[in-house]
Amino acid sequence: MKHLVYLSVLAGCLLATSPLPRFLRVKVWSRPRRLCLSVLPAALLFTAWDVHAIAVGHWTFDPAQISGAMLGALPLEELLFFIVVPVCAVLAYEAIIAGRNRREPLTTASEASGAADVEADA
Repeated sequence: MKHLVYLSVLAGCLLATSPLPRFLRVKVWSRPRRLCLSVLPAALLFTAWDVHAIAVGHWTFDPAQISGAMLGALPLEELLFFIVVPVCAVLAYEAIIAGRNRREPLTTASEASGAADVEADA
């Protein structure tokens, strides 16, 4: 079961963040091109970096911690990491921005005291 931990963590990240667009009415999933343009450049860069690090012996993976599905020298989980984590980051970012934009602006202390003065005069 230990070999599924990496995949389980990635699945947990997706499960935790994927409902956010639906609840906050953010159009992340409905704009796949925009999402891909956000995620794929970094995923390609870091995948190439990882493949190089593995090839020169700077980076290894514990076989007991991965599923064993490989894409060349790269474990499937590692490739998924470079896709899932940025997607989750985009989902979380969009959710934060949506929540922030829906919040009513805070009033300043002077505005609040002015409102109290108007109410007292009435």
